[in-house]
Amino acid sequence: MESLAITPLTGWHREHGAKMAPFAGFDMPVQYQGIIAEHKHTRTKCGIFDICHMGEFTLSGAGAKDALNKVVSHDLNTLGPGKCRYGFLLNAAGGINDDLIVYCLAEDEYMLVVNGACRAGDFAHIKANLPDSLAFTDVSDETGKIDVQGPESLAVIESLLGGSWNHVKYFNFESTDALGYPMIVSRTGYTGELGYELYLPADKALEVWEKLAADERVVPVGLGARDTLRLEIGYPLYGQDLDTEHTPVEAGAGFFLKKESGYIGKSGLGTVRKSLVALTIDGRRTARHYDKVLLPSGKETGMVTSGSFAPSLGHCIALAYVDAADAEGDTFLIRTARADLEAKKVALPFYKEGTARMKLD
Repeated sequence: MESLAITPLTGWHREHGAKMAPFAGFDMPVQYQGIIAEHKHTRTKCGIFDICHMGEFTLSGAGAKDALNKVVSHDLNTLGPGKCRYGFLLNAAGGINDDLIVYCLAEDEYMLVVNGACRAGDFAHIKANLPDSLAFTDVSDETGKIDVQGPESLAVIESLLGGSWNHVKYFNFESTDALGYPMIVSRTGYTGELGYELYLPADKALEVWEKLAADERVVPVGLGARDTLRLEIGYPLYGQDLDTEHTPVEAGAGFFLKKESGYIGKSGLGTVRKSLVALTIDGRRTARHYDKVLLPSGKETGMVTSGSFAPSLGHCIALAYVDAADAEGDTFLIRTARADLEAKKVALPFYKEGTARMKLD
């Protein structure tokens, strides 16, 4: 039997009737009141997410920026204190070892936030490519992470912390001790809605979670709705849409890459064999990961990586890798266990009403 890790909130989830399942080696909540209800509440009000399974590393010391610049795809030369940036950790061939966010805490001081399932491998890879003079530490076990997402998330955060927080811009963050201990409040998220990610001491996570859950505007949200929310916006999931066999260029994320050369994997980005495309399907019949993708002629061209019914749209959507030569096509077939489904290529995001980038007064 698989031995699962727990987060500081696992007991709360079980006590409150969450349906649990393994994810990234952790015992995690899939849903509480139902995926569609939690999805719609996040789109219209505010949902909270237990993301304590993620990994966090800190890096500091003279020359940290230049050293890290050689390891990740982020352009750290334009990333000042108080700002964070999404990007990739690549292997030598340009494949994606992980996608991650780098936070600039101060000059030559960073926090890296990685996927939980990749934590050990990421840490070893980064450490092996840094000079020994730098302090590089895995602080995941002592760090809790709670995401507060939805159009009412600003009001919820202000009720929790006091004061005004509307000055924090998208992909910016601020440190606070408003609750009596250090916390990072980051205007980021994985839902496409206005939202904040809270980094705090792990032993304070339950206290903060319970305060948030007591707010009448808030519901707890599990991994099920987190997946439908991110897919509607077209955000990729590592291990499905992103992996070591595909490059960021093939994943349609080349615009996140810095122009400079000299970082691991840069030389492998020129070869494009596959392209990640966004597909819509009429009705509620859903494509699943590993379903084959065909051209109208019947020729096999690729595979679905993510697929789901989209509650905000009323029909099914999918991401799929297809042969690069076929990626300009408009129509594909998805071979499911029950039938071939006609799928039309569209531009991302699928759901276009998200509030993530909204300007706040």
